[in-house]
Amino acid sequence: MSQTFTVGDLTVHRIIESEGPLFDPKMFFPTLTQEILDENAAWLKPKYIDPASGRLVLCIQSYVVRTPHHTILIDSCIGNHKPRPDFPMWDQLTSDRYEKNLAAAGVGFGDIDFVMCTHLHVDHIGWNTRLENGRWVPTFPKAKYLFGEQELAFWTEQERSNPGSQPWISDSVLPVVEAKRHQVVNSDYEVSDVVKLIPTPGHTVGHFSVRVGKSGADAIIAGDMVHSPLQVRYPELGMFVDYDTTQGIATRRKLFGEICDTPTLLCPAHFPSPSKGRLTRWGDGFRYNPVQ
Repeated sequence: MSQTFTVGDLTVHRIIESEGPLFDPKMFFPTLTQEILDENAAWLKPKYIDPASGRLVLCIQSYVVRTPHHTILIDSCIGNHKPRPDFPMWDQLTSDRYEKNLAAAGVGFGDIDFVMCTHLHVDHIGWNTRLENGRWVPTFPKAKYLFGEQELAFWTEQERSNPGSQPWISDSVLPVVEAKRHQVVNSDYEVSDVVKLIPTPGHTVGHFSVRVGKSGADAIIAGDMVHSPLQVRYPELGMFVDYDTTQGIATRRKLFGEICDTPTLLCPAHFPSPSKGRLTRWGDGFRYNPVQ
């Protein structure tokens, strides 16, 4: 399934790897109370919380942005053949869905000019590499992979100081570095006048989002600075693996305040379909209004 929309003169494709109920909301958001959950159940179910299991419905997806000059892939999901014993639902996948959805959007591995990794968590970098003759090699042969400087330094040090603790770095990041297909950038790097990184730290140390388009016709490809519309309603909800929850709260408050009541689309990594919307005020928080 590929969903396509336009942002000004740009074309954006959602490339879905999977979508479904994954995590218990109160585990995922440690400060979430049952009272708040019950109060919001009417609008959360069934789209954002699965009524049968009570779990958050999350999408694992990439965004492909076509500009007049480049084809850019933002975040590369989980990937195939990756050993993920700590994440049984993502361990040793062998699905062809991601490749088929890329093809349905008219995109092949060789068409990608840039791969942008908003951060280096396991579910955002998996298709960076693929297994070829027993070796991990870059999936997108002509692409330059953009890694945030702080992010790359932090995670490579984590893996090198404790080998095997971050296997996704060893199989999905370091082979790209060894192949010299990467570019280390600041989190405010500009690819062009219509593709710019914006710092959105908190979930990880060097997390960035990507602004595409021009003022009045733009979108924020948000990565994991927000995981659920519940965090839009309550920006103070931190996620259980946040690097710095306080910083993440400040990031959400700042960005949401800037784009609220504007034409800017918010396109998070894990919101279920249609996974794009605009923000309006909702009390002390914000309302995510999906756009079909």
